[in-house]
Amino acid sequence: MSFPLLTATAALPAIGAIATAAVPAARRTVAKWLALLFSLGTLVLAGIVFARFEPGGDRYQLTESRAWIADFGVRYELGVDGIGVALLGLTALLIPFVIAAGWHDADPLETKSSRWRPTQGFFALILMVEAMVILSFLATDVFLFYILFEAMLIPMYFLIGGFGDRAHAGTDENAAAQRSYAAVKFLLYNLAGGLIMLAAVIGLYVVAGSFSLSEIAEARANGSLEMATSTERWLFLGFFFAFAVKAPLWPLHTWLPNAMGEATAPVAVLITAIVDKVGTFAMLRFCLGLFPEASKWATPVIIALALVSIVYGALLAVGQRDIKRLIAYASISHFGFIIMGIFAMTSQGQSGATLYMVNHGISTAALLLVAGFLITRRGSRLIADYGGVQKVAPVLAGTFLIGGLATLSLPGLAPFVSEFLVLVGTFSVYPVAGIIATSGIVLAALYVLVLYQRTMTGPVKESVRGMPDLKARELVVAVPLIAVLIFLGVFPKPLTEVVNPAVEHTMSDVQKKDPQPEVEAAK
Repeated sequence: MSFPLLTATAALPAIGAIATAAVPAARRTVAKWLALLFSLGTLVLAGIVFARFEPGGDRYQLTESRAWIADFGVRYELGVDGIGVALLGLTALLIPFVIAAGWHDADPLETKSSRWRPTQGFFALILMVEAMVILSFLATDVFLFYILFEAMLIPMYFLIGGFGDRAHAGTDENAAAQRSYAAVKFLLYNLAGGLIMLAAVIGLYVVAGSFSLSEIAEARANGSLEMATSTERWLFLGFFFAFAVKAPLWPLHTWLPNAMGEATAPVAVLITAIVDKVGTFAMLRFCLGLFPEASKWATPVIIALALVSIVYGALLAVGQRDIKRLIAYASISHFGFIIMGIFAMTSQGQSGATLYMVNHGISTAALLLVAGFLITRRGSRLIADYGGVQKVAPVLAGTFLIGGLATLSLPGLAPFVSEFLVLVGTFSVYPVAGIIATSGIVLAALYVLVLYQRTMTGPVKESVRGMPDLKARELVVAVPLIAVLIFLGVFPKPLTEVVNPAVEHTMSDVQKKDPQPEVEAAK
């Protein structure tokens, strides 16, 4: 029996969560280092998975399959494709930076009590989320994926509601109420989507007789699985609704600004850079893979909703006064690009969408974590409370600028490649949608540059005059993320090599081919 590498990659952070939670209350520093070491160990295992993955090989590799709930046909099945391995790498890469950035975020304000262990709980929950997200990218059994899709809501609820941002305007009671509201809204929205998906999961089993992606694909290929058009469309809608909430897609997006605004910056990164990617990933693996005809049927409406997300999110980002809410609305706009690329159903669009998931995760993490360092120093999320920061903290301002430029997809930084591919892939089949989507690029330049101008340039405000620059731990967080953004911006080949074959499989599922360019015959 070969070594279960995929299980080990997902199990290591879960073991780390248990070990971190068990550290005595007075040993907060030990808990932090333990969580960081387990996250680095997970990164090493993810690197081994990436190295062993063969882009030109089988669709799902390093597979594992064990009986789980035999009476209901549920199996513990794992396998990684090119899209899954890219997102596995993103998750494993970002978690150590999330932990390092949140090093002091959960330290108790009063140290005299040794009964409570908020620090241990904070880092244990982060590791538990990592384990569930990694498993969701690897699960090839629909029911197993559903369990993970729902279970990750529990630690996220406590991270949002129990460890909120301390830079909150108002009383402690008001801050606690806002955190509770954001956490409950996050939970209710995602639970509602999950319950609808559960009905669709059950319906899929009734129709297909299996939860296994490989068995369903084989049955479809040999003609033993025939799904009525109306049935396929209803099942597709059940899955898509849940994924659109998680993504989030307009008009199911309203929980995200509240959750990101009230969470600490590292938890906000966990939400938008990691957890939300499960929704867009699942659109590729399950919506297009299981329901190809229904996916094509729903494409015009989904493209329209994605366009609304792009423009609406960017417009609201322009008008924001809160730094973190601005980044949240920017993310809604970016998720619109990702979903548009997926449902354009061209190889350029889907490759760009997958790259966008990775690059958006890295760029948002860089911008949001540096913004968190800024907010911690001043104690305010309001843009108006800043000014002239670049004169007192030039390194902080410089890293903030690079993160912002990546967010607006400046050429030479990683998101540009993905956004360009999405627009090319969309324009080739939906030229009007491609033209409208470019307005999101213009608006992105507006909200990013205005944010930088109002916070970093101009006269130095008295409240930031003594602001310290980035310290060693904060540089260890910011500099590598910026280096990755630059590296993937000029050399995206390591990602495109593993993503493109997986996109070809998805295009084959929906029986779509790229449109051929019309070349006028020479006279």
